[in-house]
Amino acid sequence: MELAPEDHPTRLAFRAWLDANPNPGNQVLAASGYVVPHWPRPYGLGAGPLDQLIIDEELERAGISRPDNAIAIGWGGPTILHAGTAEQKERYLPKMLSGEEIWCQMFSEPGAGSDLANLATRAERDGDIYRLNGQKIWTSGAHRSQFGILIARTNPDVPKHKGISYFICPTDLPGIEVRPIVDMTGAHSFNEVFFNDVEIPAKNLVGEENDGWRLAKVTLANERVSLSTGGVLWGMGPQTADLMNLVLASGGNKDQVMRQRLADVFIEGHILDLIRQRTLAARLAGKPPGPESSIRKILADQHGQKVMALAKDLTGPGGMILNNEPEDGGRSLARDDAQQGLANDAWHYGYLFSQALPVGGGSGEVQRNIVAEKVLGLPREPNLQRGMTWKETQHQNYGNR
Repeated sequence: MELAPEDHPTRLAFRAWLDANPNPGNQVLAASGYVVPHWPRPYGLGAGPLDQLIIDEELERAGISRPDNAIAIGWGGPTILHAGTAEQKERYLPKMLSGEEIWCQMFSEPGAGSDLANLATRAERDGDIYRLNGQKIWTSGAHRSQFGILIARTNPDVPKHKGISYFICPTDLPGIEVRPIVDMTGAHSFNEVFFNDVEIPAKNLVGEENDGWRLAKVTLANERVSLSTGGVLWGMGPQTADLMNLVLASGGNKDQVMRQRLADVFIEGHILDLIRQRTLAARLAGKPPGPESSIRKILADQHGQKVMALAKDLTGPGGMILNNEPEDGGRSLARDDAQQGLANDAWHYGYLFSQALPVGGGSGEVQRNIVAEKVLGLPREPNLQRGMTWKETQHQNYGNR
């Protein structure tokens, strides 16, 4: 999609800034507003969609990467910007954007499954603190994070969506235990987190008490958009074209079945890019996202699995061999790695990691329900717990076991 000419004011402003700040560090980049140009000042530039795209293009051209703090910058930060106090914004947002403080997301629980609003972690008010007890799971990066965005139940005597609150949780508070989960890739990316009488200051409540589900939806909306962009592994890793380039560089493939699979993933990748461009065009025209944005994550997850499975199969027996152990929390699958050939261990890691794509950020089944109800207008499933308090649903669930 054609963007803007070389003399567009946003391009010229960025290049002038880069001339004055060669090789900028993360703090300089964050202070400039270029990390989140769509945020209002002083954190961003209040940039519109076209200016955002131009800035992204210029950053890539200059070889400048934003700080590696995706949960903070992409999900938690917008929520705090939306509902946090002035003190919370001033304290947390600058160090989020510079990458000085890493954040994780403490949402999922073992007993809630895909029904996140059924969470059981309790936060009980006790003067100037909330006393927190419970457990979270699949907490990416908790072992290297200074803070987490956390939702907990503050009122069990109302329907489950009504009694949830949203907190900023320092990970070094007494009573917090982080246990590693080593996934099938061999990497330590995930954790389970236990809370035993943890005292969170009441000033760390974001928004109003018991209004946390509304804020959680703000976070989740940003998460699902983030997970459906970029490379084939939730915005990480190679593009479909990288696989095609490697096959062409090796002389192509004469196997008819493999050629058809290559054609299929090429077509899918092109369709997903067209959907992305359609969404961007709508934003540039000031229109809200259409149904294409609702289905893109479903399609992108399936596509990522197909690309990585095809890469694995193209390596033949060599695809069964891993040369190096993955690094702690290693999710790096850069496009430079892809250019080194399909025998690179990053493709092996990507194949294993791709099995989780339809689960993270809302399972494919949940996403299909959203599309069915919100896009196609199909009737919702009967809710036998409608009108019941969360505490009553727990008695009912226990009785049905």
